[in-house]
Amino acid sequence: MTTPLYDIPLQRLDGSAATLADYAGKVLLIVNTASQCGFTPQYAGLEMLYRNYKDRGLVVLGFPCNQFGAQEPGDASEIADFCERNYGVSFPMFAKLDVNGDNAHPLYVALKQQAPGVLGTEAIKWNFTKFLVDRHGEVIERYAPTTTPQDLAGDIEAQLARA
Repeated sequence: MTTPLYDIPLQRLDGSAATLADYAGKVLLIVNTASQCGFTPQYAGLEMLYRNYKDRGLVVLGFPCNQFGAQEPGDASEIADFCERNYGVSFPMFAKLDVNGDNAHPLYVALKQQAPGVLGTEAIKWNFTKFLVDRHGEVIERYAPTTTPQDLAGDIEAQLARA
C-alpha cells in the first residue's frame, strides 16, 4: 500500500534522488537536524536507535535544516563529515531543506498536516522535531525537540511489533 508520503521526491545528502517509497514496509523516524544546536547531541541517540532496531525494520532519516538560528550553515559535504566524525551517523541523511514557511519541503507540509503540534499548530518549533511513521506510511506521532531519542524506544518497539 502506498501513500502520498511515499511519493514525495527527496534528495539524499549525496545529491541522489530518493522517495520514502525506498523505505516502504519500514518504521520511519524522520527528524529535522542541525549541527550547531543545543539538541545536536541527539545525533548519538538517533544513531543508537538506528543500530539497535534497524534489523527489525526501523530507519532513522535525517533532514538538515538551517531555519532555526542558522544552526545548520554547512553544505552537504560539511554536514556529512560532521555527522560521521562526531556521531558515527550511519542512518540516511538528506539534503538541507526548509520545514516551515513558503518554501517548506512537501514532505514537511505532509508530516505537519498528518501530525499537528500543540493546540493544532503545524509549524515546526525547532531542530530535532521527530515524526514516527508506521510501516504503511502513516504518521503515528510527532515529538518535540526536547523528547530524547531514548524516550522513543517504547513507541518504536510497539510499531516494530505490528505487521
